[in-house]
Amino acid sequence: MTWLIMGGAGYIGAHVARALKGAGSEVVALDDLSTGYAERLPADIPLVEGSAHDSALLKRVFAEYGVSGVVHLAALKQVAESVAKPTRYYEENVGGLARLLEATGEAGITRFLFSSSAAVYGNPDVDLITEATACAPVNPYGETKLAGEWLVRAAGRAHGIATVCLRYFNVAGAGAPELADRGVFNIVPMVFDRLTRDEEPRIFGADYPTPDGTCVRDYIHVADLAEAHLAAARRLESDASGDLTVNIGRGEGVSVRELIAVIGEVTGERRAPVIEGRRLGDAPRAVASAERAAAELGWNARLGVREMVESAWRGWRLHQGA
Repeated sequence: MTWLIMGGAGYIGAHVARALKGAGSEVVALDDLSTGYAERLPADIPLVEGSAHDSALLKRVFAEYGVSGVVHLAALKQVAESVAKPTRYYEENVGGLARLLEATGEAGITRFLFSSSAAVYGNPDVDLITEATACAPVNPYGETKLAGEWLVRAAGRAHGIATVCLRYFNVAGAGAPELADRGVFNIVPMVFDRLTRDEEPRIFGADYPTPDGTCVRDYIHVADLAEAHLAAARRLESDASGDLTVNIGRGEGVSVRELIAVIGEVTGERRAPVIEGRRLGDAPRAVASAERAAAELGWNARLGVREMVESAWRGWRLHQGA
């Protein structure tokens, strides 16, 4: 099979592209390079510059490379920005997806793997979030991901496309230093950035109903996430029918304070964090049930938080020139 990876030069996309290629699939990446980097991809993975909004380009790429499956990871993903610019998020995350699915159906492609998010759940008051937990997103980003799932399933039914939606929890780490997350939007690089600038890490709220008062999250190594995509792709290759929605997490909670402590151990910068006010919309706890991923995909996370932080730190130092 040949897989088209939308957003294939991005942080997650490059890991997924390499995992599929390493497992013997043919892979082509398409990316607008707004946040992606061409150098993340090896020479044997072709990179086409463009976006999901360009229907003519999609048609050409599908035909030229003989694409038989699509992995869609190209999306805007910053929660605060989505609140400030909701129309932009809907246009990119839902409008672009609609054009991609239309082109996919017209090309007769029958396998589609969609990058979703735990943001679809909002702030559920449960110990473990299962796929049956009610979806109630609390920001436009989460809304676009839930609407994207609806659209993927509807297009799948209309065009005979087998679909899988993977709901990621908190992604961290790097499969190789050159593939590390270069943005300063997620908690691990945010703490690295503060430490590099000789500043204390920040904790937003320390009065939550959790063991140490800080938010508890489920962190997943990006290399494990790439393996989850590989398992989902293999599922689609063997069963080109129906649809599946799966949480991708470790099923273990780590508090913000605990994570910052691990970062201090790894970096040698053990700075006491500054406590600031809560951020609007932060749930006290968001931890996945990973049972369906194991049962349906035969996948389980292998790497822990320390491996995530160590690998991310190597990448951070590489890109900071340290």
